[in-house]
Amino acid sequence: MIPSKRFRIFSLVFALSLFLPILSACGKASSTTIHVGAKDFTEEYIVGNMYKLLLEEAGFKVELKTDLATPAAQAAMVAKEIDLYPEYTGTGLTVVLKQPANSDPKAVYDAVVKGYQDQFKFAWLDPAPMNNTQAFAMMPDKSKQLGITTLSQMVAKANQLIMVGPAECPDRDDCIKGMKKAYGDFTLKEFKAVDAGLRYPALTQGQADVVVAFGTDGQIAQFNLVVLQDDKKFLPVYQIAPVVRQEILDKNPKIKEALNKLASLLTDDTMRRLNNEVDGNKKEPAAVAKTFLQEQGLIKK
Repeated sequence: MIPSKRFRIFSLVFALSLFLPILSACGKASSTTIHVGAKDFTEEYIVGNMYKLLLEEAGFKVELKTDLATPAAQAAMVAKEIDLYPEYTGTGLTVVLKQPANSDPKAVYDAVVKGYQDQFKFAWLDPAPMNNTQAFAMMPDKSKQLGITTLSQMVAKANQLIMVGPAECPDRDDCIKGMKKAYGDFTLKEFKAVDAGLRYPALTQGQADVVVAFGTDGQIAQFNLVVLQDDKKFLPVYQIAPVVRQEILDKNPKIKEALNKLASLLTDDTMRRLNNEVDGNKKEPAAVAKTFLQEQGLIKK
């Protein structure tokens, strides 16, 4: 018996009514709200906002919680109060996993990937090439005058140089103590211990020749400083990457796709420029993050 035309139309409409919601769901991200965390300094504010915007672009609802110190961020992840946040590979290795510092980027990344998965069921996504490690920088004129562009050259002329930095630098393995192990013993003309906010004024006003910095400080871009090359590679690695609870990643695999688009774009020079937009030019981190992502074509204008 041949079905009537009316019956065939009804069957088609009924089938479509079942199929369309499934099709629609496939095209959308999870309706789950993703809770993003960020630590309590400029760079983390910027990158945390980037993660938020990228996830929103992918269709997620996102809440951002900032001003977390490393222990607080880790505890919030364990307690499932946040689902992901930007962390540094070196910090994950030494502070969270309590393993020795390492200057090999791949070895550090491999160690945190395994350690976080084994201990916490957290996943590390792709790391950025930027390295926010300890750094040593000079004003361009002074660098040129003394012919110093590497740490080996700095050590060779150390007795002519005044260095400014944090009080603990002489006794740290990622500062003077470690440098002496890698480059040989040396004695500075003077080491000036100052608070963080006074380091760059001392350098730019000629009260010091070398400043103890971090590799992505905005002031490096602001003052066009020469970051001395660590030619013997003693400094530990601190690349930034998203750390995500594996449970939330399994349920929302689009998180990985959305955030990994950013990784390769965050170089040292780029991060210094963006940090300076906030610290030097007094722009809001959220606005700086949005402008950068729009410029890169990662979110709509």
